[in-house]
Amino acid sequence: MKQVSSITFGPCYGYLCFSAERPTLLRFTHHFKSHSTRAMASHIVGLPRIGPKRELKFALESFWDGKSSAEELQNVAAGLRSCIWKQLADAGIKYIPSNTFSYYDQMLDTTAMLGAVPPRYGWKSSEVGLETYFSMARGNAHVPAMEMTKWFDTNYHYIVPELGPHIRFSYASHKAVDEFKEAKALGLDTVPVLIGPVSYLLLSKPARGSEQSFPPLSLLRYILPVYKEVVAELKAAGATWIQFDEPTLVWDLDANQLQAFAHAYSELESSLSGLNVLIETYFADVTAEAYKTLTSLKGVTGYGFDLIRGEKTLDLINDGFPSGKHLFAGVVDGRNIWANDLASSLRTLQALEGIVGKDKIVVSTSCSLLHTAVDIVNETELDKEVKSWLAFAAQKVVEVNALAKALSGHEDETFFSTNAAAQASRKSSPKVTNEAVQKAVAALKGSDLRRATNVTARLDAQQKRLNLPILPTTTIGSFPQTIDVRRTRREFKDKKISEEDYVNAMKEEINKVVKLQEELDIDVLVHGEPERNDMVEYFGEQLSGFAFTSNGWVQSYGSRCVKPPIIYGDVSRPKPMTVFWSSLAQGMTKRPIKGMLTGPVTILNWSFVRNDQPRFKTCYQIALAIKDEVEDLEKAGITVIQIDEPALREGLPLRKAEQALYLGWAVHSFRITNCGVQDTTQIHTHMCYSNFNDIIHSIIDMDADVITIENSKSDEKLLSVLPEGLKFGSGIGPGVYDVHSPRIPSDTELCVKIKNIIKVLENNMVWVNPDCGLKTRKYSEVQPALSNMVAAAKYNRQMLRRSD
Repeated sequence: MKQVSSITFGPCYGYLCFSAERPTLLRFTHHFKSHSTRAMASHIVGLPRIGPKRELKFALESFWDGKSSAEELQNVAAGLRSCIWKQLADAGIKYIPSNTFSYYDQMLDTTAMLGAVPPRYGWKSSEVGLETYFSMARGNAHVPAMEMTKWFDTNYHYIVPELGPHIRFSYASHKAVDEFKEAKALGLDTVPVLIGPVSYLLLSKPARGSEQSFPPLSLLRYILPVYKEVVAELKAAGATWIQFDEPTLVWDLDANQLQAFAHAYSELESSLSGLNVLIETYFADVTAEAYKTLTSLKGVTGYGFDLIRGEKTLDLINDGFPSGKHLFAGVVDGRNIWANDLASSLRTLQALEGIVGKDKIVVSTSCSLLHTAVDIVNETELDKEVKSWLAFAAQKVVEVNALAKALSGHEDETFFSTNAAAQASRKSSPKVTNEAVQKAVAALKGSDLRRATNVTARLDAQQKRLNLPILPTTTIGSFPQTIDVRRTRREFKDKKISEEDYVNAMKEEINKVVKLQEELDIDVLVHGEPERNDMVEYFGEQLSGFAFTSNGWVQSYGSRCVKPPIIYGDVSRPKPMTVFWSSLAQGMTKRPIKGMLTGPVTILNWSFVRNDQPRFKTCYQIALAIKDEVEDLEKAGITVIQIDEPALREGLPLRKAEQALYLGWAVHSFRITNCGVQDTTQIHTHMCYSNFNDIIHSIIDMDADVITIENSKSDEKLLSVLPEGLKFGSGIGPGVYDVHSPRIPSDTELCVKIKNIIKVLENNMVWVNPDCGLKTRKYSEVQPALSNMVAAAKYNRQMLRRSD
């Protein structure tokens, strides 16, 4: 392999830019000394696919808007893939993944591969094309999208397969083979990555019209023939390794589910003959039973484990590892942005080497680097000391290679010394600790803060003040962020316009949003959040203990990218954050304006969180800061305050034994934020895009007055558990339409949805609202959709009055 003194992604992206002036800087920033021309035993589970400057996002949205062709989109994608492969090879990575790129989501790619397209999309048995693919992901003018939910406990989302007993699978997307051949043509041998057959089925749901008790796992024998076809093509194309991602092995699986893994790989054994097979797990420990099943699978060459979030797996390896097999040791964190403690990781690797053998250990990431930002070299404004503590995806590749070299006896002493100095700096820096905050959190020990009055009495007091109609209407918070709004924010940030001009522009936008809602006759209004870049970043920028990036984008789903804040120190609120804008909006209308806040658990789970103290301590710090903001909003005359917690379930540990502890401090954190307000102040919360059915009791324990929750995109399955809310008595707003699709629901369709909701819930509990915020939609979609929603609510009000 050719040795290079410096490794860069930059030139690869030159032709991808949408303007000649756009800089493209993605580079591995360490200069290695040449010790050997042989690639070390190193592996990357997966990499970010969006591009260093979100090239994929812009290409996708241009294509969706009809501004560019499919060929142009495919050219951008090909450029991104080839650049990543070449630079991993130049970095000395031995096992380079392919088929980890996706236009939207790898689970959706697998659905296409299996020809598991729901009938409503009108697909006929052939290769699944982009039109069908994106219709499944986003819906179209005629049919809604498939359900989207969180990928395990991350902020990434996947499209949930819909499988029924009568489905017929067929090999309908050759993407895995095509991309392997694409890399091969560049002179690169890659490891094709497939979502494993068992995990695919366990992550699926029963199709519409099927019995909800139908187990998708029962379809295992029907999908294996397609996997065999894919494997045969990969072998014919020259593949020597193949990686099956089976992340569900970290769940608490029953005997039947574990047996499915044994059956699947026994059935695939003959097809896999001649290939080296890696089974990759991530995000948590595997149980002793799962470890035994995994290490007994037939035809498997190596096993990948997350040794960052799965430290207990080390004990299982110590107790016995199958002779002659490879251990892909995930010692570099793929979920966070802190620099690896190289000395500690090297000690772990050396201990493992003594168990599995020197030539059988492979240094790897704990999971795909999809969940990290792309490259820290693009961050020119970060505090230098804080920056020295960080490693984004490009730097983590360097860490993997450095550890592999050190394990082989070629430690780069300068690199390790610099790393050790950064670790020491972080432990001793005064930027990290605030004694007053630490004392305030310590005072919470053993407390159980909550509002003194029960929710029924509070709702009565609030209704006397607010005088809302039955089936009150509202939205979730954000309104479309137009090009003009984004440009104004950017110009203010770049100091191209004055603060006065900025405030006037935002005031004009807020007034437009308020007047539109009045014209639509919505009952509880929002100010539209034009001043906010992101629901977490906006608050983090105003809290101490946070750092921010310029280009630290991470994919959330499809073209949607977020820029998570970095929590590096103790958190506090120096001054009010939202009171000015909420008060401004309230002065424009006599209808109640909701004060809009992001809750502490969501800020925590959607940030890169410090790993030098327990997460609950950081969450309590954020909760106390939000509590100050809630009380200032109340003092300013805001009578309805929404504290969003869409990420509550996202942080739920994957292992059941650990869930109660998390839910305890997470729910308490939410209650801390509003425990001091008056009974007449109505507290809302909002949740979306997770499966909340199994934590409904914890949601009730949050003690909010009104809960608005995603329901429409998930086929209204939430309605089956909402009667639990009757035991609590809060207002509940199950979302009536999916805001992540351009499709505009009719008033007739929405009437039916509201009618179905009030069949399940008491009339005086129900709120009518969309699934989520409207930030990503256009006004041409939002205005008719909300008009239809209000009309449907009014129609159902009339029907209820007639029936009284």
